[in-house]
Amino acid sequence: MKIVGIVGWKNSGKTYFASKIINKLKTKNYRIASIKHAHHEFEIDHKGTDSFIHREAGSSQVIVSSSKRWAKITELNNCKEQTLNDLLKQLNETDIVIVEGFKNDNHPKIEIIKKGSNHHLFNKISNIKAIISEEEINTDLKQFKKDEIDNIVNFILEKM
Repeated sequence: MKIVGIVGWKNSGKTYFASKIINKLKTKNYRIASIKHAHHEFEIDHKGTDSFIHREAGSSQVIVSSSKRWAKITELNNCKEQTLNDLLKQLNETDIVIVEGFKNDNHPKIEIIKKGSNHHLFNKISNIKAIISEEEINTDLKQFKKDEIDNIVNFILEKM
């Protein structure tokens, strides 16, 4: 299973590029999974849904299943957050995992640099293999423009 990280400062376009890369890889018949790190509390079920009512009643794990998809919700109750490795072990039948966030882990990454930003991660964190930026950046890393999704995907498949 190939793991590719998408990192960058807040509002740099990480989710946009993750979705474009996922879509392009899917058209090439790769089995794709994604993992998104959230720095805040989040809800995947909403007030009034059966799964929400089950959780609110005290269920520490809830599985919602249909013929189209299934999801497992696990309440951590302020226990230790899952590591990227823990989460990767939950995946199966996957060729490539696109990881958004988890910038301090050691998997290969592509950094998204927002136009006009002087803040770069590539000289602060490990294993950044390329950058996506509309401006030329002074680095030896491979650089892509935002409209070069085909080239970015080929780089992921061949070099990462």
